[in-house]
Amino acid sequence: MVQINPDEIIYWKWGASSLNETIVTTWIVMALLISLAWLSTRQLSIDPPFSRRQALMETIIGYMRSEIAEIASRASERYIPFSGTLFLFISVSSLLAIVPGYRSPASSLSTTLALAICVFFAVPLYGIAEQGAADYFKRYIQPSVLMLPFNIIGEFSRTMAMALRLFGNMMSQNLLVAVLFSIVPLFLPVVMNLFGMLIGQVQAYIFAVLATVYIVSGSSTGDKEKEKLSTRGV
Repeated sequence: MVQINPDEIIYWKWGASSLNETIVTTWIVMALLISLAWLSTRQLSIDPPFSRRQALMETIIGYMRSEIAEIASRASERYIPFSGTLFLFISVSSLLAIVPGYRSPASSLSTTLALAICVFFAVPLYGIAEQGAADYFKRYIQPSVLMLPFNIIGEFSRTMAMALRLFGNMMSQNLLVAVLFSIVPLFLPVVMNLFGMLIGQVQAYIFAVLATVYIVSGSSTGDKEKEKLSTRGV
């Protein structure tokens, strides 16, 4: 039977502690991102010719900066570290699908829920940093204090929706490849893996954009800016 959920693959277990495939692949992606960042920032130059690693990194960061600036309608430097990291983690997790036997940690609900929880806490942290605690939490009782429980429920439901959306798309990719591999074990699963890599990039983009929209919306101080953000569809 083909395992499609990386949580079910246990490499090591001792008592209540266990080491499954999700944790291992997450560590691999983290190590790869850290290594690429370290290599790309060695011997930086402000004058051409630039190294290929520096040129690639500046291209990626420039793309993220322009996208975030368009979404936020403000300087993007504040949001790049968080939103950019989310995008790169999910993106690299999907690109590694070219490695035989690899399953993206984003196809595990525990990973997608952890990413969504990060967004859940990032929204108030950014909002408090920009508006102050009193002004930020005041939004939960507007236009009436009766809206407090509904606004809180909305925050939790938004977090679960982000986690389930990413999990559903990544898990369905694994399921489809597993089914095709059992039927046509040669070329078609390879093609679907390549297609899954493309889907993974789209999901990375959508997740990072949603995170940025939620953070910027939580940090907004004017009704016009909120309306402007709400009209940007994903």
